[in-house]
Amino acid sequence: MTYARATRLMIVTTLCAGLAACGGSGGNVQTAGGPIDSPDMAPETRSTRIQDLLVRSGNPDQMVGVNKYLWTASLDVLSFLPVQTIDPFTGVIQTGYGTPPGGGRSYRATIQISDPALDARSLRLALQGPGGAAVEAGTVRAVEDAILTRARQLRIQDGRL
Repeated sequence: MTYARATRLMIVTTLCAGLAACGGSGGNVQTAGGPIDSPDMAPETRSTRIQDLLVRSGNPDQMVGVNKYLWTASLDVLSFLPVQTIDPFTGVIQTGYGTPPGGGRSYRATIQISDPALDARSLRLALQGPGGAAVEAGTVRAVEDAILTRARQLRIQDGRL
């Protein structure tokens, strides 16, 4: 294990332990923006609102199984964004604003991994621009694809096929 990876693992573990001790609710979060024009990205088909990612359905004492490959891939792909909150029990990662390498616009992200399966349906991503500005559906889809591709690479490297 490389020094950088070990350091990242130690930071994530410390953050998780601290958040587990705190408890609490999701709080006030702004929405990502208006409607999406693409038919496969219709609101009833796919949600991009941050509140939808944080809504807990069902039994609040029940933990969600989180896919470790999607979790690690999300942190890898969005490593240019500073992590604000991280909760492996609900599968939610919230980041602060950051600018991608070679990009000119800053973003922040909320990621939820809702299932232990390595599947696109297990991953929900909401991106926001500065001031809560909406991000194009194509950009969100490209980031999701990058996370899913990285997760598949990690699974192949792990050798558990």
